[in-house]
Amino acid sequence: MKKICIITGSRAEYGLFYPLLKVLSAARGVKLQIIATGMHFSPKFGLTYREIEADGFKLSAKIKFPLPDESGTAVSIGKAILAIAPALEKLKPDVVVLLGDRFETFAAATAAYTLQIPIAHLHGGEITAGVLDEAFRHSVTKMSSLHFTSTEEYRRRVIQLGENPASVFNVGAIGLDNIRRGDFLSRKELEAQLGVKLTENLACVTFHPAMFEAATPAAQLKELFKALDLFPGLQVVFTLPNADKGAAEIIKAIDAYLKINSSRASAFTSLGQKRYLSLLKISKVVLGNSSSGIIEAPSLKVPTVNIGTRQEGRARAASVIDCPADAKAITRAIREAISPAFAARLRKPNPYGGGNTAPAVKKILLEKLKSGLSVKKFFFDL
Repeated sequence: MKKICIITGSRAEYGLFYPLLKVLSAARGVKLQIIATGMHFSPKFGLTYREIEADGFKLSAKIKFPLPDESGTAVSIGKAILAIAPALEKLKPDVVVLLGDRFETFAAATAAYTLQIPIAHLHGGEITAGVLDEAFRHSVTKMSSLHFTSTEEYRRRVIQLGENPASVFNVGAIGLDNIRRGDFLSRKELEAQLGVKLTENLACVTFHPAMFEAATPAAQLKELFKALDLFPGLQVVFTLPNADKGAAEIIKAIDAYLKINSSRASAFTSLGQKRYLSLLKISKVVLGNSSSGIIEAPSLKVPTVNIGTRQEGRARAASVIDCPADAKAITRAIREAISPAFAARLRKPNPYGGGNTAPAVKKILLEKLKSGLSVKKFFFDL
């Protein structure tokens, strides 16, 4: 019996992990362990650990620590390591599975690697030059023994970081598995659950803090608001940001916008993966700087206006329009995205694959566990 431990620290990350959790929970010879941390236990962000349990998964450990918007990122990382390490010592997994680049992922990797527990990492090799997560991601890669990348370009980059090609697999983006399943809510079902009438002219907006931009998050949002004012027929649905430093500033600005635009704008703390993808699917355009606009929206054939530098460096489909956080630039981008001529670009392929990642990860992971995983690695020279 192989013990596979998945650690999740945010609502979005759990949604991405869901297809893998399903296939691993059904796999013979596997004892699935799930550690929930971070945002999952914040009332402000919806206490989303309850969603994990509601989906039928048993949590092996519930770990709370101060979030960056409360204490700063450095303190959060330190507290997270102190909390996660004892849980891993108790659970003694054969492998820890991590995803992405958030501070909780970096903390979990540090704890696991120090305890000499092998790590399997999803979404390595990517670039998000606009945030601290850029360095966290590559640090996790160097602590990991097994790598599952979302494109061939990212696979090559992980190898460039000195990882043995035999340990690096291009399996596509796991978030697309949820789209491939086609398990969406209808417009009426979504309206009933959200308590909001959803029009045909819908803009889904998700805006996170970007660490390396001169303008504050609130100042950037004001530019987006100015652009939105020029599209009075566009209904706006905000999904609130993660608990990063600067998130409180964004939420405050959105709250102020809602008071002025209550007739056409609404906001939600945590939609969960199914409702969020259902909302994206019926949207006319996706706005903001979330990775979902880069990875998932193209597979739903919805145009994305990607604002600012947070996602700088990531591979993107033809349906993604990049623009600075400037009202005039955002206005031009929205007009282009919703124009009839843009439809041809929506038919271009998504570089992140077709959505059959979880079974591939499960197969490779079990094969590697059978032959043996070790934290001891040697730098692979090109």
